[in-house]
Amino acid sequence: MNITLRVIIFAAGLALVVYTSRSAIHTFVLPRSVSDFLARALFLTTRFLFDLRAKKASSYEERDRIMAIYAPLSLLLLLPFWLILILIGYMGMFWAVGVESWRAAFLLSGSSLLTLGFAPVSDLPQTILAFTEATLGLILIALLIAYLPSMYAAFSRREAAVALLEVRAGSPPSAVEMILRFQRIHGLDRLTEQWVAWESWFVELDESHTSLAALVFFRSPQPERSWVTAAGTVLDAAALVDSTVDIPREPEAQLCLRAGYIALRRIADFFDVPYNPNPSPDDPISISRDEFDAAYERLAQQGIPLKPDRDEAWRNFNGWRVNYDAPLLALAGLTMAPYAPWSSDRSLRYRRGLFNRRRK
Repeated sequence: MNITLRVIIFAAGLALVVYTSRSAIHTFVLPRSVSDFLARALFLTTRFLFDLRAKKASSYEERDRIMAIYAPLSLLLLLPFWLILILIGYMGMFWAVGVESWRAAFLLSGSSLLTLGFAPVSDLPQTILAFTEATLGLILIALLIAYLPSMYAAFSRREAAVALLEVRAGSPPSAVEMILRFQRIHGLDRLTEQWVAWESWFVELDESHTSLAALVFFRSPQPERSWVTAAGTVLDAAALVDSTVDIPREPEAQLCLRAGYIALRRIADFFDVPYNPNPSPDDPISISRDEFDAAYERLAQQGIPLKPDRDEAWRNFNGWRVNYDAPLLALAGLTMAPYAPWSSDRSLRYRRGLFNRRRK
């Protein structure tokens, strides 16, 4: 019976170590979007605690300061979380191969994991376990050290474009303001360069914010900026130009739109955000016809050449917006994005639980 129990404990400890190592590989090594239960559980628990604190904030600026710590802290907590699970797993294996007490197994596991060496091993099985545990501990620390520069490099590239958008679209960013500023400063023909640049930005966003999912919650250095509202502003501007502004057709704007809604959808998929993947062009969106008409009038008053058939322009704009409306608003709610028209200003009802169970 004692041998059977030790075999069971050894198998359970080994399974915990393997599962924890798999979690680290999914998070730090695998270059694709993979949902991991352990990382998800830690981020969910940390988010719950931060939400409790953020509810007591008296202003958005205070809430932003609180939530700015959430993603970095959760990411750093992953390492001790994994190390504790590995320590527990090896405790069971050390006890199973003959360590006399659980206290001695704990000391031997901790000594091996942290490469402290104060607890000596007495035979070959214990030596093998001590070496493998020390190797795993060093690998996890090395992975985190290598992971952080990659994450902050992607963050820096993302935020450079977000900061530039403030110059071109105001603060908070507005699609209508973006079009007006280009008309006054550069001319509408210079918008083509922006569509090309933001198409590349969306492609990188798709790759980095699914393989490095914690980046979704890294907030901008300035509280009034957000990658989500920036994305919404650029997509709405491209949709307005393609549907409403009377200039020669720009394939670059359409490519930017497609790259944008694909990126937002794939990030939304990671968090199980519900949306219709094959919407009809006349499906309802969160932008009302009155809001579109107000934008149309403002553009007309500022001398922007507009297509004369306003009804057709509305249908075409609706046909573009329906592709990214739900993912945009849900991500704005999930990240507690700052106020911006046509995105975070209507995202409250889209806020939902973080890291819900993934669909089968």
